Amino acid sequence: MGKWKECTIGDIGTVVGGATPSTKKIENYENGTIAWITPKDLSNFSGRYISHGERNITETGLKSCSSQLMPKNSVLFTSRAPIGYVAIAENEVCTNQGFKSVVPNENTDFLFLYYLLKYNKDNIENMGSGTTFKEVSGRTMREIVVKVPETIEEQHKIAEILGTIDDKIEVNEKINKNLEQQAFAIFNDMFADSIYGERTVGDIVTPNRGKCLLSKDAIPGNIPVVAGGLEPATYHNQSNTVAPVLTISASGANAGYVNLWNVPVWSSDSSFIDSAMTKDVYFWYAMLKSRQSEIFDAQTGSAQPHIYPKHIAGLPMGIISPNEIHQYTVLVSTLFEKIGANKKENIGLASIRDALLPKLMSGEIDVSEIDI
Repeated sequence: MGKWKECTIGDIGTVVGGATPSTKKIENYENGTIAWITPKDLSNFSGRYISHGERNITETGLKSCSSQLMPKNSVLFTSRAPIGYVAIAENEVCTNQGFKSVVPNENTDFLFLYYLLKYNKDNIENMGSGTTFKEVSGRTMREIVVKVPETIEEQHKIAEILGTIDDKIEVNEKINKNLEQQAFAIFNDMFADSIYGERTVGDIVTPNRGKCLLSKDAIPGNIPVVAGGLEPATYHNQSNTVAPVLTISASGANAGYVNLWNVPVWSSDSSFIDSAMTKDVYFWYAMLKSRQSEIFDAQTGSAQPHIYPKHIAGLPMGIISPNEIHQYTVLVSTLFEKIGANKKENIGLASIRDALLPKLMSGEIDVSEIDI
């Protein structure tokens, strides 16, 4: 069995914080080419590698604050609001102050480091402090104790096993993105001039709202809980919506995001339209996804943005006949059924990966004799 050592995060990499250039100075952002990442950029991010955020900054902006440009393969870790989003820099990036990222040293495999931080997420979060919201300081991050294989070769083997699973998940996601683009192209061709008018979404379908909380008797399992995105999978003993399900997240940083689920989900506080309401969920997904910015603009609340079913129901739309709507459903069903099959496969793959993660990262499974 390979040898493992106990060390700190600071021993295996350099912990780097971030900062925000003044938003009052246009020269810090206008025509910026430096990728600048915020926790919000990771809130609806499902991959491992991130190349840019919503905004770039300029060289002037970078020099105006304490943010540092980090090299490709640095591992980004959000240290507040919330703690624990993890991603790998696909290229040089910098971040705002919501990160305590780690630049791996020469004896640390960057992909292993990514999985190590995911494995230790709860431990790191428990070390956070603060009254308004918990935050992990740079010093705390550096002093977090972890166990790692002594050789980078063994780290690489562990990363390869987990990475192969994520590679397949990401291939499926790329396929799904292409299939969605085809479905949206058909939608735009059929309904380009008829989604705005005097009618509203609520004249045709009535969005519902999920229950705010799961039962206290809910136990861990494999039914996704939708609360602005995919939360930890959960079985529950309450009736859940049926697939396909269109959800619009209700509150917080993810408020207003439109997502389609081809598997049964529990819609926790989010608005939803499902196949029990209409046979044309795919039409409503394409229509609302194409109007994502309008849905964002419909949010209410300053401290915590919210979006409710009434906001979705009140969106204007033109006169579209039931036959036209159903014609679209027929045309795109094969595309969305393939998307659903890929999503289902990804849920199974993610379950395998998540089961392997603690066994591999603790050394319970010995990879020293595996030839990769």
